[in-house]
Amino acid sequence: MNFEDIVEAIQLGRVLPSRHSRKEAADDDLVLGEIYESVLEGELIEEYPDAYLMPAGLVLGFNTVGDPIHSVWGYDQVSQTARLITVYRPSPDRWINWRQRR
Repeated sequence: MNFEDIVEAIQLGRVLPSRHSRKEAADDDLVLGEIYESVLEGELIEEYPDAYLMPAGLVLGFNTVGDPIHSVWGYDQVSQTARLITVYRPSPDRWINWRQRR
């Protein structure tokens, strides 16, 4: 997965959030714009080449007040669309520096 493709698709408005990601965002009091913005300055911290219908990766980003956001993204090469698979606020009990699993 090419992280730059995800960033470019977000910048161009070519994003398709899954139903699951919209539910998870609402459950964690996140809005889609906040999630998208967190990716633009974020970093790819894990790759999942075979876990979803397309290669995907976990992105760590931060909202405007500095709260961490984890979002899982795929990229459809044909439509050049970023697919938001899921999103959540990471728990400090499960992550070291938001980048490494405990």
